[in-house]
This record gives sequence, structure tokens and C-alpha cells, in this order.
Amino acid sequence: MRLYNTASRLIEEFKPHEEGKAAIYTCGPTVYHFAHIGNLRSYICEDVLVKTMLYAGYDVKRVMNITDVGHLSSDADTGEDKMLKGAKREHTTVLDIADRYTKAFFADFNKLNMRMPDVVEPATHCIPEFINMIEVLLDKGYAYQAGENVYFDTSKLDKYYRLSNQNEDDLKVGVRDDVDEDTNKRNKTDFVLWFTKSKFDDQELKWDSPWGKGYPGWHIECSCIGIKHLGEYMDIHCGGVDNIFPHHTNEIAQSEAFLGHPWCRYWFHVHHLVEKDKGKMSKSSGEFLTVSLLEEKGYDPLAYRYFCLQSHYRKPLEFSYEVLDQMSDAYKKLRKRTSELSADGEVDEAVFEEYRNKFEEALTDDLNTSSGFTVLYDALKADVNDATKRKMVESFDEVFSLKLLEPLAVEAVDSDLEAFVLAKIEERAQAKKDKDFAKADAIRDELLAKGIAIKDTREGVKWEKI
Repeated sequence: MRLYNTASRLIEEFKPHEEGKAAIYTCGPTVYHFAHIGNLRSYICEDVLVKTMLYAGYDVKRVMNITDVGHLSSDADTGEDKMLKGAKREHTTVLDIADRYTKAFFADFNKLNMRMPDVVEPATHCIPEFINMIEVLLDKGYAYQAGENVYFDTSKLDKYYRLSNQNEDDLKVGVRDDVDEDTNKRNKTDFVLWFTKSKFDDQELKWDSPWGKGYPGWHIECSCIGIKHLGEYMDIHCGGVDNIFPHHTNEIAQSEAFLGHPWCRYWFHVHHLVEKDKGKMSKSSGEFLTVSLLEEKGYDPLAYRYFCLQSHYRKPLEFSYEVLDQMSDAYKKLRKRTSELSADGEVDEAVFEEYRNKFEEALTDDLNTSSGFTVLYDALKADVNDATKRKMVESFDEVFSLKLLEPLAVEAVDSDLEAFVLAKIEERAQAKKDKDFAKADAIRDELLAKGIAIKDTREGVKWEKI
């Protein structure tokens, strides 16, 4: 298994801490609103990572957090609390918002045919672990109290920026045009471990702590939840590229200061989904694109998964409805073809193993899903019986998870479309009777341009949407 490692900026051979096992952590959602499809691209790619490792024979344990407290809108230590923002928007409690959108997130997870993580842990369940880590960091001299809050002191580290490969002059942390810099910090890169003096007078979720009643900073939750469930050594930490700095940088800082040794070796980051002419997709830019919205527009969520798998996870992926239409049509054609493969006959195991090895080789080369699809299409063209092809498709779909052997649902017939097509078929029949074959061909072409294929059979003219 070879993966690109953000920490080294190289594609490396994967060598887990414990042979044959893979301890994987995924930064989970902040559950203040529905996940947009850009968020979900990251989870699809992480799902492929997990399924590829299982396919290659690793014993995988995947942990995901749920951020239900303390995530600020700047992703540093400034701005508005996203959870509080959601509660205000819907005139309810933070915990109700968290429950509602956690359920919505995993409903989308299921629609996209993703494997549930082995552990899902909300941040609010781990307050004792947060307090313990902060106490240890204070005792070791890596943290300090100021302005009634507790901060991590980044000046204690020699290689604070090593994950992002930047330096202090490149970055302004905790500073936005509309927010004053936190004057309690010793250094501008220091980050909050625990808020006691809250920026928000109506902050709903607070807990008792040795430093007074308050709540945790955002970054500490992933460190503590990861250590709690995966131990002191993590193999792969996943997230979007926007998590590299400051979130993952701060996780490394506090985790390694707490543990006293290296924590996670491989860092796996998925690039953005971008909207054509708009840039990075977000909840505030243009139409709020969710899985439910795609369904309302007539798209199968798995067509979106198929679309994501056509591109490499380390490349930006441009979204437009025009491209999604093309991908949706290609997905339907593929699924129609694969679902119709007969299971009758004896499987040629030698051919099956040959293609299975090619597929595994493609996917274990830094998740090259595009090459994986090349193997799939080559397998469908191979000079071998349907039973062998069906077994190959079934095997590859353990990773692709596109339900390739399940027949597509029969689409409801559009009565207006049906009436139009039948009228055109009758008009074409009259043209052929009149020996006006040019007109008959023109009608066939007109229907084809509208996505309707017609075929002359002994039983009459048959038509279908393509």
C-alpha cells in the first residue's frame, strides 16, 4: 500500500505501527447544518481508503469525532461558534441541533453507500479526557493561563509548522478583518485549549473545570478522541486540505507534547470540490448543494459518488450540473451493463485472480480510482463468460460501493414524454409508409437528441431513455 503523506510530501510505502493493522482517524462533521456535497467528497475518498485497506487485507479500525461544541467559524480561535449559530438560526438548543444534523449526516453517509466508522464519538462525551490532557500540558509547561482561558504555547516547539511546510511570516492565525486578535496570547499562533471567559454571553454548553466553568477549544477534541480509541500511536489521520493548518498542526502540537513521542505518521488530505467560476464549495457560496437537493433534481446519490471516483483525491474536482449529467448517464449505463451479467456458468478463477490483482495494484497505488475503473472496463471486455465477469464486478464493488450488481430502479414514466414519443413513432411510421425515409430518419435523430432511442422489432417499435 502506497499513500501520499502530507507530512513528508512524498508517496510512501504504508508501514503501520502494528503489522497487518491500520488505525485510522477521520475528522468528523461540525453538526450545525446539513453537510454539503463538498464536505461529502472528503468522506467518500476516506471511505475508499478504508475499503481499499480492507481489500488489501488490513485489519482496519476507524474512529470519527462529531464536533458538537466549540467549533468557531474561523477554524482558529476567533469568530462565531458554529453550533451556537445553528441553535440561534433554528430557535432551539445546541444539543437538539447536534442530534438533528448528526442523524442527517449519517443519512447522507448511508445514501452514498459509505461504511460506518467503527467508533463515532461526540466531543461532548469526552470532557474528562480534555481536562486531563490540559492538566498534563500545564504541568509540562506547554500550556498557560491568561485572561481566564488556557492556551497552548507554540513557542515551546521547534517544528510547529512542519505539517504545512510554512512559517510564521506566511500566516496570520487568529486574525480576521472583522475580529480583533486575542490579546491574551503570548504568541499569535497560540491556540485555546479551554475557554472560561467565553466570547459568547449565551454559550449554552459549559462544564466545571479546574480553571472555572467553560468549554473546550476545537482542536483538542480530535487529539483526545483519537488517543482514547486508537491508543498512543495512530497510523493515518484524514481530513480535508483546509484542516492542515491550523487544525491538524495544532493536533500534532498538543498530542506530541502530551504523549512525549511522535503520534501519527501518515496524514491523508482530500482536496476541495470547487464550483465552476465560484471556487471552493461552502455553505455560504451560491446554492447550498446537499445530497437531498441532488435527489430532488433527479440524481441518484451514487451517481455523485461515481463522479467523485473519476478524479484523484489529491486534485481539486470541479462541479457543474453539466458534468454531473454526463457522469450520471455514464453511471446508469455501467450499472445497467453490470447488473445484467448472468451468474450462470463456471467462474474462471485464474482470470478472476488476474484482474483482482490488477485492481488491487491500482487502488493501493495512492488510491488510483481512475485506474481502477480502467481495470473494471477491461474486465467487462475480456474474452470470458458472464459468471467470471460478475464475480470480478462484485469484487471491485467492495471498494467502489456503487451497487453495480443491483438493477436500476424502473423510472416512473413521464406521461407527457410518452405521449410525445408515441406521436413521433406514429409520424415516423407514416413517413416510412409514404417512402419518405429522409423524414423517418430525421424523426429518429430528433428523438435521439432528446435522449430517446427507438428500435424496430417484430413486436413493433420499442423505445427507451438513454
